[in-house]
Amino acid sequence: MGQRTRVDDKNKLYVGNLPYTMNDESLGQLFAEFGEVVEAKVIADKFSGRSKGFGFVTMGDEDSAKKAIEAMNGKDVGGRNVVVNVSRPKEKR
Repeated sequence: MGQRTRVDDKNKLYVGNLPYTMNDESLGQLFAEFGEVVEAKVIADKFSGRSKGFGFVTMGDEDSAKKAIEAMNGKDVGGRNVVVNVSRPKEKR
C-alpha cells in the first residue's frame, strides 16, 4: 500500500491521554491559540458515548500544527500529560 499523499496530512494531529471530560469544542479551544482549527474531534465509544481519551485536531496549516505539537506535547491538561504528534494513517486489521 502506498502512503497517503493529501496536502493536509501534516496538519492533522493525534492528541492522546485526554481527560475524559474533554469534548470536541473544548479540544478545539485548547489548540486555537496556535492557529486556525479546521476540525477537532474527540473519539467516543460507539456504544456508551464515553470519550476514549484521545482525539484528532486538524490545524489550518503545517506551521500551526508544528507550533501546537511543540507547545502541547507533554503538557498537563486536566491533570493528564497529553501526547500530541502528527496523525498516522489507520492501519488495516
